[in-house]
Amino acid sequence: MGQGLSCIATQEHGLFTAVQAGDLDKIQLLLERDPSLLHQTTVFDRLSALHIAAASGQIEVLSSILDRSIHPDILNRHKQTPLMLAAMHGKISCVEKLLQAGANILMFDSLHGRTCLHYAVYHGHSDCLQAILAAAQSTSVADSWGFTRFVNVRDGKGATPLHLAARQRRPDCVHILLDSGALVCSSTGGYGFPGSTPLHLAARGGSLDCVRELLAWGADRLQRDSSGRIPYMVALKHKHRSCAALLNPSSAEPLVWPSPLKFISELNPEAKVLLERALMEANREREKDILKGMACSLSSPSHSDISVDDNVSEASDTELCCICFDQVCTIEVRDCGHQMCAHCTLALCCHNKPNPTTACLPAPVCPFCRSSIAKLVVAKVKTESESDKEINSSKMRRVRRSNFSEGSSSFKGLSAVGSFGKMGGRGSGRIAADSNDWVDKP
Repeated sequence: MGQGLSCIATQEHGLFTAVQAGDLDKIQLLLERDPSLLHQTTVFDRLSALHIAAASGQIEVLSSILDRSIHPDILNRHKQTPLMLAAMHGKISCVEKLLQAGANILMFDSLHGRTCLHYAVYHGHSDCLQAILAAAQSTSVADSWGFTRFVNVRDGKGATPLHLAARQRRPDCVHILLDSGALVCSSTGGYGFPGSTPLHLAARGGSLDCVRELLAWGADRLQRDSSGRIPYMVALKHKHRSCAALLNPSSAEPLVWPSPLKFISELNPEAKVLLERALMEANREREKDILKGMACSLSSPSHSDISVDDNVSEASDTELCCICFDQVCTIEVRDCGHQMCAHCTLALCCHNKPNPTTACLPAPVCPFCRSSIAKLVVAKVKTESESDKEINSSKMRRVRRSNFSEGSSSFKGLSAVGSFGKMGGRGSGRIAADSNDWVDKP
């Protein structure tokens, strides 16, 4: 069907055999004798030499053919381009070369009405997916179609790339697509069961990782397909007990990535990784309660196993988050400079599930100075010399204030509590009550 490259198809001409094997010398010899061979195709699937090179990952052959002014969007029998075949087979070097050569990412095949984006996702090649999305942001696609529209492009049966990723159990692709603006609650046409959302399809496939990703990006557990089924019912029907437990409407609602907030969309990659990891850790803690007593294990290791170094010295206690007194400060609020750990920052932003009907959400405020948060960055890690200076300075202050701190067994703890009392002029008791509202209650 245009997807296999067996020797039966390639033996029809010596050129195709040489292309698939990557024999550049033989290719050049054949083309010197008859340059028109490059325009011939296999009899049945109409595969050109460029198709075969792309699907086989023969980057040198591919480059050589493109250098001979062969159009990168030549079609086979099913109107598939070399870029589609390279994405289908996960040949990232060929994908990148074809994109550089100007291959059109908006072409649809006649087999399923799919683009190269659909093929990369369906077969789980996240590196090819990222390359295609990067090209979409830097080419005319962003101007003519719009990047978000391209990310949500539908195939012949009304399936977006996110639908395919969820059904095929591709959590990495699901995450990349959601991060690129894929619509988490869009319904299918004729793909799968009519009216299915990505969450329905993930429930059908039993992918716990895909369910986690979709829920963390605001997928609605109560959205129904055309037959009136919610994802929970789909998971039960296909006997995916772990997925059903998380999708049960009566179970605890997960924390949701606060994508509507402007400063969240402007996060630098390092800060984003910290907050995304904190989100998954928080939701996994909820999963432990939901899945308690079930004779099943999580499908992948928990990120919570990767904890902050416990060997925190007394000298570095000043860097602990003054909200939870547990994690090291990793996120800094600009421009006030106050610091928190990623978990507390996330809880501050995710205290309410984003409402898709709301045009914009009010930005949360810094819990220390009550100023609106405009930007978050990774907190600067202090060097050893800076820490020593701060420790010496702290000791000097303690000596000067010994009359006030004498008799206290934990002056650092009292100082931290005192900092809460300064937030907006409120008392520490009031702040302690408010801080409980920052985290979603099950």
